[in-house]
Amino acid sequence: MKVEKIVLNEKRNVTLTAYTQSTEEFRHIKKRPAILILPGGGYQMCSDKEADPVAFPYLQAGYQAFILRYSVGVDSVWPNPLDDYDQAIKCMKERAEEWHVLTDKIVVIGFSAGGHLAACAATMSKYRPYAAILGYPVIEGDCASIYQKTAPDVIAAVDENTCPCFVFATRTDNVVSIKNTIHFLDALEKNDILFESHIYSHGAHGFSICNSSVEVDPEEFCNRVPHWVADSMEWLKDIMGDFGNNEFLNPRFFPYINGNKEDVLNIDCTLAYLFSDSEAMKILDPILKQGENQQKQAANVDEKFMLQTMKLMTLRHMLSVISMPKNVIKQLDEQLRKIPNKRMKKG
Repeated sequence: MKVEKIVLNEKRNVTLTAYTQSTEEFRHIKKRPAILILPGGGYQMCSDKEADPVAFPYLQAGYQAFILRYSVGVDSVWPNPLDDYDQAIKCMKERAEEWHVLTDKIVVIGFSAGGHLAACAATMSKYRPYAAILGYPVIEGDCASIYQKTAPDVIAAVDENTCPCFVFATRTDNVVSIKNTIHFLDALEKNDILFESHIYSHGAHGFSICNSSVEVDPEEFCNRVPHWVADSMEWLKDIMGDFGNNEFLNPRFFPYINGNKEDVLNIDCTLAYLFSDSEAMKILDPILKQGENQQKQAANVDEKFMLQTMKLMTLRHMLSVISMPKNVIKQLDEQLRKIPNKRMKKG
C-alpha cells in the first residue's frame, strides 16, 4: 500500500491523504472503487478519530481510501469546504490511472459537520459521488449555521439528482438532533432517492467506528451501533458491485428505487411510467389489463387506490403477483430494453 499526502490549498491548509493499493500487490485487480472521507469537527477542525480509523476498514474491503482535511475555522466560510471537496474529486479523477481508481465508483463518507459537507456533495457539488454515507450528520440550515454561519441548508437542495444515501445516527444524540436525519430522509423519500438508514436507540455523538480504538465508552452505546460499518459495505455491494472473477462485478440492485431512471425501459419501471409510453404499451397492454383486473377483484378497491398502486408498483412486481412464468418475464424485459427511455435526462 502506498501513502501520499497532497496539499490542495496551502493557505487554507487543505490536504488530501491517499491510501492506495497497487496492481503490483494485487495483479488481478486493475482498478478499485474509492471512498473519500470527510471527518467531523464542527467546521472548526477535522477529527482524527473520523479519519484513519474509518479508512482502514474500507481499505480492508478493497477500496482505495482518501481523507480530505477541508477548510475549517475562519477559512470554513461557504463555499470553501465544498470547493475543497470538488478539488479533491478532480485530483482523484486526474490521477485515477496512477491510483487505480474507478472514477465512476467514488463514494463520499462524512461525519457530523463532515456529514453536512458530504450531504452537500451529494446534492449540490460539481462532482457528485456515486453514493454518500452520512454519520450523525448536520443537515438542516438552522443546525449548520451554529457551526458555520454561511453553511447551506441541505434539505432545500435535495432533488431527483441526489445520489443514493446511507445514513446512520442515534436517537439519544444530544449534540446534533435526530431531526436532521429524519427530515433528510423525508426529503429523500419525496424525491424518490434510494436510501438505507439506521437510527440506533442509544449512543453519544461522534462515535466514529464505535470501538475501543477510537476511545468510546461501550456503556454509552447499544451493541448494534458498530454494525454500521459492515452494513454500509454490504449496501455498497448491493448498489455498486463487488469483487469477483478478477474484476469488479455489476451490482445486485439499481442505485435507485425503480427502473425509471435507466437509459432504456425495463420491467423494473413502474406501471404508471410504462403506461405513458406508447411503444411500451404495444408490448404490455394485454398483460397489464390482466394484472389490473386481477388486483381489482382480489382487493375490491376503488379506482383512486388502483391509480396509486400503479404509480408505485413495478412491472416485475405485478408479473410476480399474477404468477407470470420466468421465461416470459425475461422476454418482456428484453423487448422493453430495446425502447429508449425518452424522459431520462441526458448528460
